[in-house]
Amino acid sequence: MTKTAPAPKAGILDIAPYVGGKSKIEGVAEPIKLSSNENALGCSVKAIEAYEAAKVKLFRYPDGHAAPLRVAVAEYHDLEPERLVFGNGSDEVFALLNQVYLEAGDNIVTGEHGFLAYRISALACQAEVKLAEEPDQRVSIDKLLELVDEKTRIVYISNPANPTGTWNTQEEIADLRARLDPSILLCIDEAYAEFVDEPTWETAFPMARDHDNMVVTRTFSKIHGLAGLRIGFGYCPVDVIAAIDRIRLPFNANLPAQYAAVAALSDAVHIEASRQQILNWHPRLRQAISGLGFEIRKSIGNFVLIYFRDAAEAARANEFLMSQGIIIRHVANYGLPQCLRITIGKDEENQAFLEALGKFADQR
Repeated sequence: MTKTAPAPKAGILDIAPYVGGKSKIEGVAEPIKLSSNENALGCSVKAIEAYEAAKVKLFRYPDGHAAPLRVAVAEYHDLEPERLVFGNGSDEVFALLNQVYLEAGDNIVTGEHGFLAYRISALACQAEVKLAEEPDQRVSIDKLLELVDEKTRIVYISNPANPTGTWNTQEEIADLRARLDPSILLCIDEAYAEFVDEPTWETAFPMARDHDNMVVTRTFSKIHGLAGLRIGFGYCPVDVIAAIDRIRLPFNANLPAQYAAVAALSDAVHIEASRQQILNWHPRLRQAISGLGFEIRKSIGNFVLIYFRDAAEAARANEFLMSQGIIIRHVANYGLPQCLRITIGKDEENQAFLEALGKFADQR
């Protein structure tokens, strides 16, 4: 008897799956991994201790509303606790928003180089993804608005943006919100906010407090170094929270992640050390890479995007760096085949990368 699995709903098999940064090189026991924008300094010792403390409670379900973490995040960011939703990374918050607001025929609008997670879950809801042109790899408010129509339900902006490292000012965000119909949700993804040292950038938390169609998301994967535990949150209007809670899985934020996240927020020393590692190295890397003859544009975040002559040269550089035991990120799947993204790592990792890139530059 022939067995045939049920067919997935229309469009699912047309979705390109998310592919994370590589972590292995064949024949290299311990490569330098600078491909996934992970925290160069790891996570807080306090977070590790909290994780260890959680292991004796692994037989218990986690707090379904993440009460201690809710209080900690609210106090840390000066937010109303009832307006927070937690997820298995901020990725899940995007997926929940898409599930709540999208149906077949609807659409989301985002920048052409925006985070792939917005698109994947929208397509899974049988919605259309409309990608706005980004002149100079920067989100254009006018280009976004040109694509908004009567079927648009959510507009997503990464601010700062990954992989480009560009950003939008608070005035631009306010302009976008003011020109959007109030029935359209505006989601600002601030995953890299803690690494910003740019006077024209501001968090959208205060703006979101005063408007019923704004969501701001953050993650514990970056500055707090908890990428492996998958924990993030959204700051949402109460009506959005009420809708999300009707479909959110009851224990979606796992117990060790909640414990570690609370502890991570309390470790100001580690947070500042992680921030300073990026702020110290960002200009040094940009200057050094530019000095080797490669194009670098002004950016923020814990990574640097390198522009090569063309896609072929970027591919050769990627292969050469891997031959030197260094993994960075080829971002062709973000519509940037001529670019490679390097996560800012430890001092010795950054030096090794520059030495390897210098060798490649000598071969150009």
